[in-house]
Amino acid sequence: MSRRAALLLSCLILASIVIQVSLLPVFIRPSFKPDLLLVIMVFIALRESFEVGAPLAWLLGMLNDVCSGLYLGLNAVTFLILFLVIKSVSDRLYSDSAILFILTVASVSLAGLMLNLLFMVMFTETPGIAYSMFSEMFPRLLVNAFIASVVSVFPGFDRQLETS
Repeated sequence: MSRRAALLLSCLILASIVIQVSLLPVFIRPSFKPDLLLVIMVFIALRESFEVGAPLAWLLGMLNDVCSGLYLGLNAVTFLILFLVIKSVSDRLYSDSAILFILTVASVSLAGLMLNLLFMVMFTETPGIAYSMFSEMFPRLLVNAFIASVVSVFPGFDRQLETS
């Protein structure tokens, strides 16, 4: 990843955190709040190498944990597992496709919810967690797919990232 691409990605992550943590909760109900860091992680998984993407996926998950107030490391492990799954499949697919990006974000939203639920059931005794997570599954899936479709319309989406 070039310095320009790294700087652009850092600014994008910082802006996403600010929007997701301070701006969206004021105007949007929690079940309709998009997971912008998940969308960035899917983009990185489809476009970047394993050496760059795996630490970034873990870091994005940790940032999501710190900002969301959930158990520290829950989203980090989930993002890393999802990154590894996407990366193992993305080499066989045309990763510049907008439809693939939207479908991947939607499926990763669902798989991330299921992994978080599995980890919370395995490691905590939180009563009623399944109901609260399933009640916001469908709206979050649709909102994340919508955000992915908006991202795929941006100019330069279908261009490869700079490698030098």
